[in-house]
Amino acid sequence: MNSLAQMPRCWRLASKPHKFCPGCGHGLALKALGIAIDELNIQNKVVFGCDIGCSLLAWDFFDVDTVQTHHGRTTPVIAGIKRARPEVIGIAYMGDGGGYAIGSQHLVNAASRNEKITVILINNTNYGMTGGQMAPTTLLGQKTETTPYGRTVEEAGFPTQGPEMVKAIAGENAYVARGTVANVRQLKRFFLRALEHQIAGKGFSFIEVLSSCPTNWRTNARDTWKFLEEEMTKYFKVGEIGVTAAEKEVAACPE
Repeated sequence: MNSLAQMPRCWRLASKPHKFCPGCGHGLALKALGIAIDELNIQNKVVFGCDIGCSLLAWDFFDVDTVQTHHGRTTPVIAGIKRARPEVIGIAYMGDGGGYAIGSQHLVNAASRNEKITVILINNTNYGMTGGQMAPTTLLGQKTETTPYGRTVEEAGFPTQGPEMVKAIAGENAYVARGTVANVRQLKRFFLRALEHQIAGKGFSFIEVLSSCPTNWRTNARDTWKFLEEEMTKYFKVGEIGVTAAEKEVAACPE
């Protein structure tokens, strides 16, 4: 069997194999996104924006129009492109730093303005590219380069629950969900619904993706999967958090 046949059509083959670390979840998230783009047949309409951090390694991942932005500025860049060219499908792709730290003001205001774009945020509970420091999503008790004894509420507060925050700000206009690279089929469905929400002109859509980082977690394959599937999901609940009444009806129908 030709392994290339298993790649999404919208992937840029010249950039494969990808540049992410072994075991990194970015590749699985981008595969699910690629399949969703293929199924919707929107490759020639997509403008894909990626942030600084590990997410910047997606700059040549797709055979679509792509822009790589300053750190934390992917959301406003894609929002601006969408306002200038409403016919495009704008996708902003970032890590938890680009969305919940330096870029949090842009995420909050894009949600409140109901910008008609799709934001995808990868949550691997640390700053992966710069050595594994504490991120807004680092779990309580989790050891990182800057929390060697574990994150505490007293010193660093609680981990950011982004989809819940976005839903509270955006209200009924937004499609909001949290998926995981441990369930790529479900994640693809969430991406499909988020992109369909944008295509229909309904407004803002936001997907957080629970992802793996064995390089900085310092975990083997078994412990990586255990942390992703068991520890992360205790605090970060997977599922659709904000959908319209019509989308709930679609979600309830068997596939």
